[in-house]
Amino acid sequence: MKVKVIDESHEKDLEVSVNQFLSELNGEVLDMKFQVAVAVSGEDQIYCFSVLILYQ
Repeated sequence: MKVKVIDESHEKDLEVSVNQFLSELNGEVLDMKFQVAVAVSGEDQIYCFSVLILYQ
């Protein structure tokens, strides 16, 4: 079993990165976990979109 973590600051970028990883994967995806984290810095909101992919 192997693990791949992909992290992006925009959900569309995460979508592109995950799709690229999956298209190049020579194995089987066992599970995927999605998470969003939000932080506030002054007047800005900082988003972190991530996915953990378990595969063989």
